[in-house]
Amino acid sequence: MRIDPRPLPAVLPFLGELPPLLTRLYAARGVQSEAELDKSLARLIPYQQLKGIDAAVDLLVTALEQRQRILIVGDFDADGATASTVGTLGLRLLGAAHVDYLVPNRFEYGYGLTPEIVAVALQREPQLLITVDNGISSVEGVAAAKAAGLQVLVTDHHLPGDELPAADAIVNPNQPGCEFPSKALAGVGVIFYVLMALRARLRSLGWYENKPQPNIGELLDLVALGSVADVVPLDANNRILVHQGLERIRAGRARPGIKAILEVAKRDAARITSTDLGFILGPRLNAAGRLDDMSLGIECLLTTDFAAAREMAAQLDGMNQDRKSIEQGMQREALAQLKDLPVESMPYGLCLFDPEWHQGVIGILASRMKERYFRPTIAFADAGDGLLKGSGRSVQGFHIRDALAVVASQHPNLITKYGGHAMAAGLTLPEENFPLFAEAFDAEVRRQLREEDLTGRLLSDGTLAVEEFHLELARALRHAGPWGQHFPEPLFHGVFQLVEQRVVGERHLKVVLKSECGSVKLDGIAFGVDREVWPNPTVRWVELAYKLDVNEFRGNETVQLMIAHIEPR
Repeated sequence: MRIDPRPLPAVLPFLGELPPLLTRLYAARGVQSEAELDKSLARLIPYQQLKGIDAAVDLLVTALEQRQRILIVGDFDADGATASTVGTLGLRLLGAAHVDYLVPNRFEYGYGLTPEIVAVALQREPQLLITVDNGISSVEGVAAAKAAGLQVLVTDHHLPGDELPAADAIVNPNQPGCEFPSKALAGVGVIFYVLMALRARLRSLGWYENKPQPNIGELLDLVALGSVADVVPLDANNRILVHQGLERIRAGRARPGIKAILEVAKRDAARITSTDLGFILGPRLNAAGRLDDMSLGIECLLTTDFAAAREMAAQLDGMNQDRKSIEQGMQREALAQLKDLPVESMPYGLCLFDPEWHQGVIGILASRMKERYFRPTIAFADAGDGLLKGSGRSVQGFHIRDALAVVASQHPNLITKYGGHAMAAGLTLPEENFPLFAEAFDAEVRRQLREEDLTGRLLSDGTLAVEEFHLELARALRHAGPWGQHFPEPLFHGVFQLVEQRVVGERHLKVVLKSECGSVKLDGIAFGVDREVWPNPTVRWVELAYKLDVNEFRGNETVQLMIAHIEPR
């Protein structure tokens, strides 16, 4: 693993009266003005800049006026679950008479608005169908819905294909011709923007002259959760949405379902950070869609009954434990496939398949293998009917969805369908095509990346001086975010004396360290260490990459180093 300095602009911007360290941290993350640090809702990009927003609101106003039956079709991940919840609750808040949701079971219907899921939807007798976090590639599904007499509103954030669906309205910042400055909205962010536009239209029509205007800000805890869990880039606009949602959760104003999941996970809502959204709430919510049916997760978020929410949160927690067990087994099998392969013979683009692997967990497996081998990875599972489903994760500098497009164009009929983002993508292909696809994918990765791109690399914000290892700085860093994708939490590095070391749990290394000059003693923890390497009683000095964090134990707060990388020095 290589530790390189995070690049800084030649001239640091003026960001107000911030401490020099925070100014440097923000500048290294692309912040160019003090205004970008304003996390008030007034700083959100106006909804008017979204292409298709007026047509979408026209559909919704008519639906509300005519008391139409509205059906929301979501995706089966945390973004889809929060988007489905936000759409359902938001439309009810704004006066919709009949709103329901439908989430395709990933094992029966696959992803998105397919003709098969439209057939299921028609059993509910909707008049307006709204997609959230999907739909931009559902050409056949939208056609089926239109043929059945439904009106269709597509809200999505995924990249479109060559052909757009013939929906009555499309809201997607990534659709051709949309000038919305932020292309990073999650699916839940898109539907939240639609609700903002709808409320403004209803206000102008006089809907709230004799009654209070609904506060859709009540939904921001869900927007924050879905945005972070979907790992969308936290640009200035998304940081506002996430910050506002976190503030609601910390103030005790979160949905009962979010409170219940935090309680089951033994997390204090008042101290929650964006990292907790991604690593504590997100996986528990995602577990339902990965192993069973995301409806459980959505019902947990929808309910106003805390006792019911707690019961559902416990079920989600149990599913997440099952998911971890399945994932660990799959990791062992994946490592066994690669253990005898010399590094120089390893593909640049990894494609892994086992007929027993679980469809709902292959995305996590791909992520783990990508982190271990530092190369784009796609894991495949048997989808039945002679098909494989693949889930891919990429590395910086390699747009995996565009790479699939290149492979598909060079090898017609090799891939049945595909879609996704720069860093994550999914695809389906016939099982007999797997060897040829693996070869073609590796060739495309080799065309774009060099060998030096496939080495682990951490970007450090520098070293901390002895006097900077204090609680005030750790607290300031915790709340200086929200941190996340493309706006990473500050990471520092340095050499330390290793005073104590022991493994806790299965693979977590607890250490006591002294600063290089020996004047400060610090606690640290590294998660998921290699048990063949640690603990190592012969090691006296180590080089670390770490985050400065606050550890709370029995009411006492101390500085703790969250170790991202440790190696003997």
